[in-house]
Amino acid sequence: VEERNLGELDHSLLQRALMRWFIEHEHEWRVVACPELHVQVTPTRFRVADICVLSASAPREQVIQTPPVAIIEILSPEDRVSRYLNRLEDYRRMGIRNLWVIDPTERRGFDFSSGSWIETPSFADTSTGIRLDLNSLFASIDDALGDPGNK
Repeated sequence: VEERNLGELDHSLLQRALMRWFIEHEHEWRVVACPELHVQVTPTRFRVADICVLSASAPREQVIQTPPVAIIEILSPEDRVSRYLNRLEDYRRMGIRNLWVIDPTERRGFDFSSGSWIETPSFADTSTGIRLDLNSLFASIDDALGDPGNK
């Protein structure tokens, strides 16, 4: 069992905004987003994804064994890149084609789908039509609670 950094406001607000975004578009994209879902990446290894984006046509599994459309991980200030590298490589080996990482403190996004940390202001999946603009996402958080000021 590996301890995870959870419970901080920026992490929670971002997870909330992502869930709201996917719920608003789930019929259009034919996906279902689930927070904190167990994903069985090997017969003996399980990961808990911050956000797991499932195809609406995927089998209904209590513990996900079918590769999801996307995994979104949200960094906490204490997180280390090396620790995330192991987690993301587990997801890649499972066959998940979209691996997205968001740093809420720095308000930066990284696409790890290719196995490299590629900074990006938005994420997309052409097979489903998913579009996720980080500036819009962070603006929705600021609108909900007021501008956080300089971080």
